[in-house]
Amino acid sequence: MTTSVVVFGSCNMDLVAYVPVAPKQGETVTGREFRTVPGGKGANQAIAAAKAGADARMIGAVGGDEFGAEIRRVLQESTVDIQGLRTVPGRSGTAHIVVDDGGDNSIVVVPAANGTVDALADGDEEIIAGSDSLLLQLEIPQPGVAAAAAAGKRNGVRVVLTPAPAVPLPEGLLRDVDLLVPNEHEAAVLTGHDDPERALTALLELVPEVVITLGARGCVYGSREGTRHEVPAFEVQAVDTTAAGDTFVGVLSAALGEGEEVPAALRRAAAGSALSVQRNGATSAMPTRDEIVRFMAN
Repeated sequence: MTTSVVVFGSCNMDLVAYVPVAPKQGETVTGREFRTVPGGKGANQAIAAAKAGADARMIGAVGGDEFGAEIRRVLQESTVDIQGLRTVPGRSGTAHIVVDDGGDNSIVVVPAANGTVDALADGDEEIIAGSDSLLLQLEIPQPGVAAAAAAGKRNGVRVVLTPAPAVPLPEGLLRDVDLLVPNEHEAAVLTGHDDPERALTALLELVPEVVITLGARGCVYGSREGTRHEVPAFEVQAVDTTAAGDTFVGVLSAALGEGEEVPAALRRAAAGSALSVQRNGATSAMPTRDEIVRFMAN
C-alpha cells in the first residue's frame, strides 16, 4: 500500500565544507572538499519519504536564483510533487555546514525564501487534506508551521513535527501534533530534562506520541497509552551525519503510513539513517526502499 506524505517546510541549498577537525571560535582551518547539495529539513524529509516508497509532496518556497532552480530539479528527480513549491523574489535559503572526519557537523541556516512561508497559500490546505501524513519542522516561521498543523488536524491527517531548530513551542501548535520527533538535545530544550526517559515522560503530557532519537544509541518511543519501545541503532561507520534525523523521519512516516507496527517502522527508519550516515551529503545520501530492505536482511 502506497502512502501519501506532504511536507510543509524549508528548502535550502547546503554548502558543505569537509574538514579533518572543525574550527574553534576564531580559528581558521583548511578544508579538503566542498560540495553544494540541495537540502533543508523540509526538502530532506520529502525526498527521504519518496525514496522510501511514499507518494511525497512538497509545500514551501525557493528564490528565483540558480539554487532555487537546482532544488526544484532535484525534488522532481526524486519523484517529489512540487505543485505547492512557490518561487519568490530574492535568494533561496542556504545552510552552511562544516563536517569533520568523525562525521559530526555544525550548521548555520540562512532562511531567505523560507522566511516567506508564514501562512497557508491558496491550494495548500487541499494538498494537506489529500495526504495521510503531514511533516513539519521549524526552519520556516512558526505561524506557518502552526497554520499547517491546524489544517492537518482539521482534515484528519497525521501531524508529525520535528522541533528543529530547538525553540520553545506554543501550546496551540502542540495541541495539533500527533507525533513529535526530537533528538535528545531538542527534547532537553523543550522539557529541561537531559535524561531521555524523563524528557519522554514530560513530552507525552504535550503530545500523544513521541520518538526521541539518540544518535548512535538508537531511539526511544512512548505513547500516552503507556507503550514504550527502545530500538538500537545499526552499527556502522559514520562518514557524514547531515540529515540523518530527516532521513529517519521520512522513512518512519512512510512505514507508519503503510500500516507497519511501531517497532518495525522504527527499525526501518533506523536502517535508513544508518545507510545515510555512511555517505556524504544530505539528499544525495538518502537510501531507496530497496536499499533499506537489503540492508535489514543482511
